[in-house]
Amino acid sequence: MRGKLLPLASLYLVQGLPYGLQSGLLPVLLRARGLSLTRVGLTKALYAPWLFKLVWAPLVDARGSARAWLMCSTAALGLVCGLLAGLPPAEAGQAGLPGTVVGLLLLLNLGAAVQDVALDTLAVQLLEPAELGPGNTVQVVAYKLGSALAGGGLLALLPILSWPLLFLLLAATYWLAAALAWAAPALRRLPQPQPSGHSPYTLHHLQDLLTVPGTLWTAGFVLTYKLGEQGANSLFPLLLLDHGTSALDLGLWNGVGAMACSIAGSFLGGALLTRQWQLLPLLKSVLQFRFGGLACQTALLFYLNTPGASLGPGTILRGAALLSLCLQHFLGGLVTTVTFTGMMRCSQLAPSALQATHYSLLATLELLGKLLLGVLAGALADSLGPRLCFSFLLTLSALPLLYLDLAPSTLL
Repeated sequence: MRGKLLPLASLYLVQGLPYGLQSGLLPVLLRARGLSLTRVGLTKALYAPWLFKLVWAPLVDARGSARAWLMCSTAALGLVCGLLAGLPPAEAGQAGLPGTVVGLLLLLNLGAAVQDVALDTLAVQLLEPAELGPGNTVQVVAYKLGSALAGGGLLALLPILSWPLLFLLLAATYWLAAALAWAAPALRRLPQPQPSGHSPYTLHHLQDLLTVPGTLWTAGFVLTYKLGEQGANSLFPLLLLDHGTSALDLGLWNGVGAMACSIAGSFLGGALLTRQWQLLPLLKSVLQFRFGGLACQTALLFYLNTPGASLGPGTILRGAALLSLCLQHFLGGLVTTVTFTGMMRCSQLAPSALQATHYSLLATLELLGKLLLGVLAGALADSLGPRLCFSFLLTLSALPLLYLDLAPSTLL
């Protein structure tokens, strides 16, 4: 199994780099330059190419091998990073990012989305049912490590190195990963899937996807399970920044510290699944803990607006606020690993010629649920106020708990 997990870990780590760059660096950089929460939230629209994975997932199923798609998309990401190295970030006094940088970031997301389809297809084909727990732990942990390296790590290193040098390092990393995708023995041994009986982009193709056991329930769950959590994770660090927490502290706690806790939660989720814990009962317990953690975060936010409340150095409130970031990321990592295991288990029930498209359907809905509140959370906070907004997010986080009662037995 190690021969399978090591190349997957390396490739998923590289896949997390664009997300970390745009979720860890850009929001803090733009907020520090005075942009509103609404405008900072709208930068998440750069993730739009991820919502169209279903356009090219059937091509990965039907044209060439997933390994070739993976190698080409990863090499293309290195080229885009090389171009970004020659362009400056936002200058002081500029309202946002330069248009050319925005265009290249969109291309970066396009390449990363194609890479995601190809790599997930390889994972679905490569892993045996008994290997799904460790395999999805590797997937989530490595992705988050890549995100942390490009997010919190990049934010910390930017003053020491430079924007061009950092992107040249990213380009070299992508080109090394492309070589790994082509040369890894475990990936070279995968058989070519047989073509589907139906052409892509037809009604029959969609019907084949939806008739896979458990698909409709899983699609509804992945669309909603992160709504409250993602909105809170997008807003809470920025609200702490507004109340006097430094960007350096946020880079440490919300970047490195919170990511370390998220990775620990993912490891725990994989370990529990490996020890034969049933997926749905485990998921329900984790979601209950997550609801409690978000309730504590909401209470902290209410208290911040009372007279005398302070986030000054050494205060209990400051410590509680920063630790709450770590707690929520720990629980988020745990629930993500368990959920992705359920998604992959559902996709393995599909015919091999549909597995790339099937998993991409679920992954696209999962991303859509996260982006929906990630983009709108700032506007909700600006219009409703932070306290009412967090009360709404807390209500949303209760919905997946109710939805679990409708789960089919095929996903146990």
